[in-house]
Amino acid sequence: MTHYNRIAGRNVRRIEALSDGVFAIAITLLVLEIRPPHTEVHTERDVLSSLQPLLPKFLTYFLSFMTMGIFWVGQGVQLNHIEQYDRNLSWTTIFFLVVISLFPFTTAFLGEYITFKVAIAIYWLNILLAGILIYFHWHYAYKHNFITIEGEQRKIVDKAVRKRVIVAQSLYLIGALLCFINTYLSIGFIILVQLNYAFAIISEKISAKK
Repeated sequence: MTHYNRIAGRNVRRIEALSDGVFAIAITLLVLEIRPPHTEVHTERDVLSSLQPLLPKFLTYFLSFMTMGIFWVGQGVQLNHIEQYDRNLSWTTIFFLVVISLFPFTTAFLGEYITFKVAIAIYWLNILLAGILIYFHWHYAYKHNFITIEGEQRKIVDKAVRKRVIVAQSLYLIGALLCFINTYLSIGFIILVQLNYAFAIISEKISAKK
């Protein structure tokens, strides 16, 4: 068994393929929660009015599309710098994908109970677990010298990856706590954080000033 553990789960390309597949399916499942309203309509105004109950679902759909997009990019950055894998790192990725695959459920739950703090808490817990696992994924790979980078650049990349996860999770926590003021404020703040991470709005302005 010891020898098997040493040789199992070492193919990075298979991990990439599995990850892309899970992300693709999970993102696709998000939109399935948005269904045309089954209400009787007689005028154009009735049609527009029937869409109003779907607005929270569209909001949470965009929220989760951004969330999973950011985690997909983040995992891709790590995999680009990891040249080896082992059994433990493979299972870390599998558990990370388990958490990612929960997003369609937590998104649907949030869309259904968008004005309730518990729904925000469950969604934030989903983000937190994904953040912990992707951080541990990098930490384990770095600790066991599975990283392709050498020298000073190795430390720079390590610091950047860790900092991004920690800062993002701290901001998500602030966003979750805003639900005690208003749940829409909480969601709006998280979306703004995601847009910044997606397009590097703030960091680019800081760099331009320097």
